Amino acid sequence: MPSLFRRKSADPDSSATVVVTEEQPSARPRGYTPSKKELGRETPKRPVAGRRPRRADEAADQGGGAGAAPTGRAEAAAEFRREGGPRDRGPERLLARNVVDSRRTVGTWFFGGALIVLIGSNQAMPPAIRLASNIVWGALALGVVIDSILISRKIKKLVRERFPNSGERMGSLYLYAIMRSITFRRMRAPAPQVNIGDKI
Repeated sequence: MPSLFRRKSADPDSSATVVVTEEQPSARPRGYTPSKKELGRETPKRPVAGRRPRRADEAADQGGGAGAAPTGRAEAAAEFRREGGPRDRGPERLLARNVVDSRRTVGTWFFGGALIVLIGSNQAMPPAIRLASNIVWGALALGVVIDSILISRKIKKLVRERFPNSGERMGSLYLYAIMRSITFRRMRAPAPQVNIGDKI
């Protein structure tokens, strides 16, 4: 009876022999990634058959786009100067602008006077010039305050007469008119629609 436990053959099977070759040391540093050329791969080229050649008129249109932006900004600035923005809309705002534009305001001289006062208040100036600068500054400030009160009173009177059911806040309207009164006439936006001295 054959034994249940068969002893393995002591002779190693030649087919199971594994040949271990010694790895050749690599001259490349650790972590080196071989290029596609070394791996035998080629980078595919983009297909040119499906491309549409660029026309000369398209190139001209794209070249002219750089000058279109400044033209658009100039047109927008001109439109804003004529019509103003959202805060300038409404009959009450138009009335306030006309009140300011129909008179000479002290505020238009305020910034010019402030520059003179700034120069005259320099410590290098003689005391008499510094004193005169302070007097001019005080006179300008007082003139702006009085002028603003007169403008506000006139606006209040005209709004009550012409727009008795107006929902416009009077404080906001006064501030709107005062800020316009201290702006040079040529720099006001929207542009003045009445002349100095016109009756409102």
